[in-house]
Amino acid sequence: MSISLTVNGSPHQVDVDPATPLLYVLRDDLALNGAKYGCGLGQCGSCTVVVDGEAVLSCMVPVMLLEGREITTIEGLGTIDEPGPLQQAFIELQAAQCGYCIPGMMMSAHALLRRNARPSDAEIREALTTNLCRCGTHMRILAAIRRAGELMQAASLPELDKGRAG
Repeated sequence: MSISLTVNGSPHQVDVDPATPLLYVLRDDLALNGAKYGCGLGQCGSCTVVVDGEAVLSCMVPVMLLEGREITTIEGLGTIDEPGPLQQAFIELQAAQCGYCIPGMMMSAHALLRRNARPSDAEIREALTTNLCRCGTHMRILAAIRRAGELMQAASLPELDKGRAG
């Protein structure tokens, strides 16, 4: 079956079984390998992407539910030459160790920062509850997400909700 998807602002037609998880379509059909296969059970968050502004576990969502929706992957946040605010903050603060979970963490953080550019540590932790990291860089990850919010505010990105005042 042919399904129309919009990924990182670009339209795509994929000919797949409608029950195929989005993760497989991203990796196998669209060559977007940022979202990682971790557990395949929605328990690790390595496959997190953003759909219509919300963090979604792409290993759990059948592609048939995503036609007409806006999908954003880590590749849509920036490039090697021009990293986006989240990527820049993670680089500046050396928040990644092995890097396997980081794309999923960044996507969960992206969804949060679009709603609230100045989240508390508790709000960041809540947004990352579906993302597991065993490397022990949690404090740097929190700091990088706070820094990304600052960078986003400084850049005055028009699509960014500035979050709460004060």
